[in-house]
Amino acid sequence: MILKAHLISKSFHSHEKVVLFKDLSFQIKKGQAIAITGKSGVGKTTLLHILGGLEKPDSGEIYIQDTIMTPSNSAFLRQTHLGFVFQAANLLEDFTALENVLMPSKIARKPQNINYGLHLLDQVGLLQRAHFSSKLLSGGEKQRVAIARALCNNPSLILADEPSGNLDQTNASLLKDLLFSLVKKQNKSLILVTHDMDLAASCDESYCLSNGSLISHKHATI
Repeated sequence: MILKAHLISKSFHSHEKVVLFKDLSFQIKKGQAIAITGKSGVGKTTLLHILGGLEKPDSGEIYIQDTIMTPSNSAFLRQTHLGFVFQAANLLEDFTALENVLMPSKIARKPQNINYGLHLLDQVGLLQRAHFSSKLLSGGEKQRVAIARALCNNPSLILADEPSGNLDQTNASLLKDLLFSLVKKQNKSLILVTHDMDLAASCDESYCLSNGSLISHKHATI
């Protein structure tokens, strides 16, 4: 099992307590692609952040490769096993495309393999942009760099939050094909948060986050 969430609960307080999800359990196997859909505001991004150790649940446990995630090891587990692609590419604009791709290894204090970074840029069709400042890249190019960056530390699992949400239809379609091609080619697992039902349909399984529960689009609650 690549990732397992056990009895995860999360709520927040506004004028009153709002429960996003309670006692939610979830798991993903090696090589599996899973989509999470749902209306805006139901907690999809929060759930993805909790699965990736970017946010703490109120209760429950996250296991990465059978290791329970704790405050002391969450950074190590993220850097070792997880890659992230966000709706906004979140590139560092004062750095080149190649430097952005290699940033995860720099943050993890690992040796920066320039040849591997160039290989990843080649995989996403941007080798010729390697030394361009990221601020000069188009929106579609920035997201392709973000995908290459997510693969930098050779993670087992990619967590993607509306990766094509800021793109036009043509670039969104190209990005979808690229993401699924790379995930399949490199035998990665993928958890994808999206409003795009066509994108969700490309996954092995698809779930809707509704009323605090994950409901299979086959109508079976997990």
